[in-house]
Amino acid sequence: MITPTSAFTKIAGMTAPIRVVQGGTSAGKTYSILHYLILYALKREVLISIVAESIPVLKRGAYKDFQDIIIKMGLYDESKHNMTDRTYQLNKSTFEFFSADDSTKLRGSRRDILFINEANNVTFEAFQELNVRTKQFTFLDYNPSAPFYAQTELIGNDSVDFIIVTYKDNEFLDNKIVSEIESWEEKAKTSEYWANRWKVMGLGQLGIQSGAIYSDWSEIDFLPDEAELLGSGLDFGFTNDPTSLISVYRYNGEIIVDEVVYQKGLLNKQLANLILNSKAKKGIIFADSAEPKSIAELRSYGLNVLPVVKGKDSINNGIQLIQSQHFKVTSRSTNLIKELQNYIWMKDKEGKALNIPIDNYNHGLDALRYLFLMKFNNKSTHFSLKWKR
Repeated sequence: MITPTSAFTKIAGMTAPIRVVQGGTSAGKTYSILHYLILYALKREVLISIVAESIPVLKRGAYKDFQDIIIKMGLYDESKHNMTDRTYQLNKSTFEFFSADDSTKLRGSRRDILFINEANNVTFEAFQELNVRTKQFTFLDYNPSAPFYAQTELIGNDSVDFIIVTYKDNEFLDNKIVSEIESWEEKAKTSEYWANRWKVMGLGQLGIQSGAIYSDWSEIDFLPDEAELLGSGLDFGFTNDPTSLISVYRYNGEIIVDEVVYQKGLLNKQLANLILNSKAKKGIIFADSAEPKSIAELRSYGLNVLPVVKGKDSINNGIQLIQSQHFKVTSRSTNLIKELQNYIWMKDKEGKALNIPIDNYNHGLDALRYLFLMKFNNKSTHFSLKWKR
């Protein structure tokens, strides 16, 4: 048998249709959710879907934990386990395990209960497709390395229960592990890395995305009046993506980035009016060259808009330029800050980082990249990379 932990007790007390479990390392959140679902399924006839971003993540996480639990509970029966399809028949209930990158499963049959493991690595679109086909309730768990749709779309709604669990909610954790985790509290005083690790993994509180592409930045309360406008970048959007205009300034030898426009459904005339009512109108604006008609129309309103010259491997080149020195971001740049916190490198099926950025959380950052490519590259005649005076 398995003795329930405090994490289990807190999870078992959740009753809303959507149940969000945020937690640090070794809190036992995944294990406790699975333990609860197994006990729940024993007394009912339900189909429970366990989902993660990929099959390798499932195999080393929830799928492995599930088997461990039913073995310890004396419930495992090899004849009930379909290893090929990754399903298990428990009395009258069925557990199925699949990845969020399987589009046929996302839009497939309905289920009674859904559990999305490490939900911060599963897209909001995938969550929606799965959740809308779930009859009873949905669990999500994650380490709070950075904000994602749990914070922006779920937590705070009447239909959502939310709890935070930490290693202290796992009473049966080995003392050696407890000592290691608690050592991070002292180390947190020595660097941003350890401060973030203690905050996220120790306390289960929201931090900065692990593996974020841009980490050398900080917030500034406001844009100084004396700041010198260097120019702006513009990324077009409309129905699904926002149009983003980001301005870059220099002040006391430092770079300051400011979000000017971040909005869906803008016509070019509306966009021009927004720019004409901002400081961005006084400087050059480098826009996505894939929209020559929009650039021409904005120029007709008296704005100095030019197409960006992207060149070979412009995405990674632009990223390297932005990474090359610390910059500050105005606190009012809320959408850009969210992108900075969530813009990470893609991972392969084994979870290893690739040298390719995700194609998400990048609308304002693409606009910023256009400006950097044109103003700060080695061929530029406008500025050098040595910004500090």
